[in-house]
Amino acid sequence: MADSYDLIVLGSGPGGYVAAIRAAQLGLKTAIVERENLGGICLNWGCIPTKALLRSAEVFHQMQNAKAYGLAATGVSADLAAVVARSRGVAKQLNQGVTHLMKKNKIAVVMGEGKLTAPGKLVVTAKDSKIDLAAKHIIVATGARARDLPFAPADGKRVWTYRHAMTPNELPSELLVIGSGAIGIEFASFYNDMGSKVTVVEMLDRIVPVEDADVSAFLEKSLTKQGMTILTGAGVEALKADGKGVAARIKTKDGKVAEQRFSHVIVAIGIVPNTENVGLDTLGVKMDRGFIEIDPLGRTNVPGIWAIGDCAPGPWLAHKASHEGVTAAEAIAQALGNKDVHPHGLDKSNIPGCTYCHPQVASVGLTEAKAKEAGRKVKTGMFPFIGNGKAIALGEAEGFIKTVFDAATGELLGAHMIGAEVTELIQGYTIGKQAELVEDDFIRTVFPHPTLSEMMHESVLGAEGRAIHI
Repeated sequence: MADSYDLIVLGSGPGGYVAAIRAAQLGLKTAIVERENLGGICLNWGCIPTKALLRSAEVFHQMQNAKAYGLAATGVSADLAAVVARSRGVAKQLNQGVTHLMKKNKIAVVMGEGKLTAPGKLVVTAKDSKIDLAAKHIIVATGARARDLPFAPADGKRVWTYRHAMTPNELPSELLVIGSGAIGIEFASFYNDMGSKVTVVEMLDRIVPVEDADVSAFLEKSLTKQGMTILTGAGVEALKADGKGVAARIKTKDGKVAEQRFSHVIVAIGIVPNTENVGLDTLGVKMDRGFIEIDPLGRTNVPGIWAIGDCAPGPWLAHKASHEGVTAAEAIAQALGNKDVHPHGLDKSNIPGCTYCHPQVASVGLTEAKAKEAGRKVKTGMFPFIGNGKAIALGEAEGFIKTVFDAATGELLGAHMIGAEVTELIQGYTIGKQAELVEDDFIRTVFPHPTLSEMMHESVLGAEGRAIHI
């Protein structure tokens, strides 16, 4: 007889394990099925270990520039193996933390490959055994994987995905990064700071193309100044790897094609949802290009089947997955008779995005161009880091904060930042958007001094021509 639950979560990434915890908090008998590591890609091979790598690169950069702070650091060098070991240690610590949270919340953990066999039915294959599970509701949180180039699949030796790039056995001498989204730019920044000669190829006309055009332009200028080669409007037509490196045929924006050699290549051209062989087709779950179609609460077209995170429509961000997990768990609890929960559908326009390159990039809401395309009459404010006392004191005077408002109503439409610690600052504007604050609310707010957050105030003032320190 199958083990029976109120809820089974298939996948334990930042969406899956959070959904399981919230469901358990609400009194649901919950199980989670995981084929590899608790915490999923984000915790083990994505968000967290990459930030550990980037932190090491940041400290290394600061050590190399100690003289600017009146300090002396001689004989500075990087131990790549130790840097990677620290990153893996951070991931292991957090994996153990999720394991503890499962026990604390009395969530059954079933390790193995899960597959839906019928509504409310799931079989888990683990080595030589098979376990039948049943539940009133099932959340699919199987995530996604890196997309390969069709003509040059990753081999882990010379052609890497993000996963290979996190555990290198050698430092690339000349690195080609294909794709300039968050993953590509973060690895480009890491390896550049570690001493690799980095070239970034982006098919579109600017890097980090989902960001505001002013941010893209500033970042390209900054990365070029740091020594990177940035090729926009360009494409890689062929890759040929051998024992010594990779020959890449690159077509630049002027239409010319030339072959260049690199020691390694990182492919960062997007993701593919892990929705094959899960049994979704058998149940008739609707999908679009492999992504599971859901409503704002996470319901699919099949009763009792839900989906969250990277296997559902974007944006494909860990914090979006976690929020969807909480929403779906609460909606399931409500469906099972809990009258004290009141789930709300996710407003994707209020989801912030963060890129941890050097300098950092963060944003929420509409870019200036997107706001205008939507027919909004806008006014913008911009304030540079060089006008902020804390930024100057930190030696981090590179960057700016830009705000976009509706000219008629004062509604905050978007905020866009580049510079030190902006990934921490962006949440102030995110809360403002969620709370539907208007320009005057930000103007009347007192910001502490001396802080980087003062620039957020100045940017808003700038939209009215009232910025003080510039």
